[in-house]
Amino acid sequence: MRLKNAGLALAGSAMVVALATASPAVADTPPTLPDPSLTGVLAVQKQALAAGAPGALTRIDSGGAGYRIAVGKADRAAGTAMDADRRFRVGSVSKTFTAVVLMQLVTEGRVDLDAPANDYLPRALPDDRITVRHLLNHRSGLWDYTNDMFQHTVPGFEAVRNKVFTYQELIDLSVAHATTGEPGAAYGYSNTNFVVLGRLIEHVTGVPMATHYEQRIFEPLGLTNTSYVHPRTTLTGSHARGYVRDDDTALPLVDSTEQTVSWAQSAGAVISNSEDLNRFLAAVVSGELVATEQLREMMSLVPVNADGTQSYGLGLRGRKLSCGVTVYGHTGTVQGYYTYAFTTADGERSMSSMANTSNNGTVNSILGTTLEAAFCGTEPTGTSARARLADGGFAEEVAPQVVRD
Repeated sequence: MRLKNAGLALAGSAMVVALATASPAVADTPPTLPDPSLTGVLAVQKQALAAGAPGALTRIDSGGAGYRIAVGKADRAAGTAMDADRRFRVGSVSKTFTAVVLMQLVTEGRVDLDAPANDYLPRALPDDRITVRHLLNHRSGLWDYTNDMFQHTVPGFEAVRNKVFTYQELIDLSVAHATTGEPGAAYGYSNTNFVVLGRLIEHVTGVPMATHYEQRIFEPLGLTNTSYVHPRTTLTGSHARGYVRDDDTALPLVDSTEQTVSWAQSAGAVISNSEDLNRFLAAVVSGELVATEQLREMMSLVPVNADGTQSYGLGLRGRKLSCGVTVYGHTGTVQGYYTYAFTTADGERSMSSMANTSNNGTVNSILGTTLEAAFCGTEPTGTSARARLADGGFAEEVAPQVVRD
């Protein structure tokens, strides 16, 4: 399926929509999936700007069509308009990249999912019952060290912005605390898990994570806008600048673009753009990167919230949407950037959205409703469109046990 180029510009607005041609898809979009609502995506993005995001972007790839939608500013100081092809820090979407590397090692017989993680680490974790699987599905009980590091958002960030950690230093920050529960007993999101996995992968193979990402994922898929530059601090090429909100919301946003992201590494330091993320996730679920048995493990989801609409597999989140479809991917938070990157189970429709701010739970929740517009074709209306937060504040993937006002 191929579509002619088309465009829509809204007078007096920073919003732009473009519809671009793409290569023919392997198969048409499943007939049960409604067309994406571009006006719905625009409405969501406009609400994100009203809630404090400088800019937002979305790309949807569906069948042979590629849809690009962007609003607001990529650079506040320069006044540069956002566009959907810009690179950005993807935060915890990096966890899916790390999970793919790990599952390839499982296929190669170098790692056993159900073996103790300590079998593969140079320094033991405090509980030998923690398995590799427990790290991948966030059921290890390991304390998330970012709870301490970012108890106060901006001061915590500035303290580590240019710092370079070893994996072991981050793990030591975690194990200085007691575990939060028995291994395997309960889901508890922790960045520590994927830092341990990075350490494990490098110890088993003797190869840096950057090389694994490049040779196992970036190069085979032709992801030319995706990189892992740790500990370098800059984003190259056309990119969106990131802006983190202070806990004191009366203070101005802080430009957080340049940083090592060494506090996250294999848990959150990948840089990409929306086109590459869509290509990556479609390749994951369609079996281009992970063998059938291991892919089945990754995509076996367990609910992590009360109504079952959110679930987690092995380095993959699942979201069950109002039209009945479950999409697979990950969310991402890193200072200055929120990301949602998801695809259908067959990889036929993929969507990546980013807002260039963080520490703003309203923006994060609003951005999440892009999924409904992209996969279910819905127009956001009323309180659901505004994605109002429940009383009691918000928590997110950075310092997940710290509740913000």
